[in-house]
Amino acid sequence: MPVARTDGIRLHYDSYGTGAPVVMVTGTGAPGRVWRTHQVPALTAAGHRVITLDNRGIPPSDPCPEDFTLADMAADVARLVEHLDEGPCRVVGYSLGAMAVQELLLARPDLVERAVLIATSGRADALTAAMTAADMELGDSGGKLPPRYAAYVQALQNLSPRTLNDEELLADWLGVFEMSAVDPVAARGQLGLALIPDRRPAYRNIGRPCLVIGFQDDLVVRPHLSREVADSIPGAVYREIPGCGHYGYLERPAEVNSAITEFLAGRPD
Repeated sequence: MPVARTDGIRLHYDSYGTGAPVVMVTGTGAPGRVWRTHQVPALTAAGHRVITLDNRGIPPSDPCPEDFTLADMAADVARLVEHLDEGPCRVVGYSLGAMAVQELLLARPDLVERAVLIATSGRADALTAAMTAADMELGDSGGKLPPRYAAYVQALQNLSPRTLNDEELLADWLGVFEMSAVDPVAARGQLGLALIPDRRPAYRNIGRPCLVIGFQDDLVVRPHLSREVADSIPGAVYREIPGCGHYGYLERPAEVNSAITEFLAGRPD
């Protein structure tokens, strides 16, 4: 089991393929294996070595009972790149993972060649604050939603109307959600990290090429929030994928993978 150490915490990662390294950082409560089904095959076929990270607090990485910050997550990615000794790397972040990559771009630009920021935000708006407070209250209560109810809520929050209205496809998604529900206790350390002040002025200091991808039907990180990030980073490219929600990288993987691989190859348009 490959492991990198950071501040005494063991971070598990997996490596696939050969070639130029691409480090992939996922979102709240999700393990690195979420990239395996669609993104890992596409990127390895494009000639990349793909490194997927299990963020601190997400098994099999060490639990992190004490509070940590977005800057800590960015430092974890930095130490992973240093551990690999293959920097600067191309880095892909999704949701909370993208927000951590944005902080990495500010703190350690020497470790990043270029970055893809998926379903990201540069500030916590009112809806983000409300969702985060509710998730934290659930985590603090020690309670766990019944699997069927959790699956239904997850579908409404993260899928597009296009998928929700396809009864056969929706049944498949609900089955997956029931079997892979995020444990709110395990994810508790990450839940408050999206409550950030407005970081857009700081992003004007980012000097690496960036692609920002938004999802048209995203209710968790509405696409205008992702566009704001692109507008704040000098020279950043914004792409919006239609017909998908917050899980757009799973709902519309071909379009997302095409955008990522073209950008990493230096073809942003």
